Amino acid sequence: MNPIGPHLGPPHSLCYNTQDMLIRNIDDPIVRATTYRAHWGGVARMVLTSEHLRSMEFFAWAALPAGNTIEEHVDEVEEIYFILHGGGLMKVGDEERAVKAGDAIWIPAGEAHRLINNTEGDTFFICVAAYPR
Repeated sequence: MNPIGPHLGPPHSLCYNTQDMLIRNIDDPIVRATTYRAHWGGVARMVLTSEHLRSMEFFAWAALPAGNTIEEHVDEVEEIYFILHGGGLMKVGDEERAVKAGDAIWIPAGEAHRLINNTEGDTFFICVAAYPR
């Protein structure tokens, strides 16, 4: 598996940050340094975190290799998974559905959820999290 997925552009030599704009690329060294194992099945990078965000907890990029699972877990934050490439079987609470590229899945805070990549290729997605109002 390519650790970053489809090429998303060249990394910046540094993360651009002004009072009005912050630009980070998933290949920037500061973002690469956040790479971690996501719920026993995927690989994720924290692109933006609450250190800089005002009303969200984080914006993360994740990869889930074919046959792997983001294990069922519960978060205290509300999340949205947006499937960039690939797909799988998403479970939120007691409901389970097939998901594919272009789908946005809302996950309420405190609701158990998991994602199984039951496709033949890697799945790439964005996860956005915020504390409920």
